[in-house]
Amino acid sequence: MSKSPIRNTDDLARGTARGLLDGMCHATLAVIDPETGHPHLSRILCQTDADGQPMALLAGLATHSRALAADPRAGLLVENTQPKGDPMTWPRLSLQVTASQLPSTPERRERWLERHPRSQLFLGLPDFAFWQLTPLGGLLNAGFGAAFRLTPADLALPANETSPQG
Repeated sequence: MSKSPIRNTDDLARGTARGLLDGMCHATLAVIDPETGHPHLSRILCQTDADGQPMALLAGLATHSRALAADPRAGLLVENTQPKGDPMTWPRLSLQVTASQLPSTPERRERWLERHPRSQLFLGLPDFAFWQLTPLGGLLNAGFGAAFRLTPADLALPANETSPQG
């Protein structure tokens, strides 16, 4: 019988996952295409909202938006891309998420533009909407031999804390 590659989740794993979420500017979104039933992957702009939850600004005409409207279940891959080295050793976080549209508040738009200033060009267009991508759980690969299962509680911000921006 082989030993499980999944380690017990500890504070270092939680901190690594939180760091990946707080630092993300983009991610890979996986949805089920309602027309074909097959997975569809898109690289999207993504960051955390003030509550620490992943959010994205998506065009309504995009395949992934139509897919989320039909079935809110999705996957999100967040990577810590490095300038050098082996990408298979870089930390990455695979999340199962549920998507829901968010209101476009002035605070949310301002926060979004801090990280994604070029979004100003399309932020006000009626086709674009913010989506919250609420984690249901996930898997952190923090490097060779360092895999951890994460729960929503593992991914949550500590009480009375807001997600950093920058």
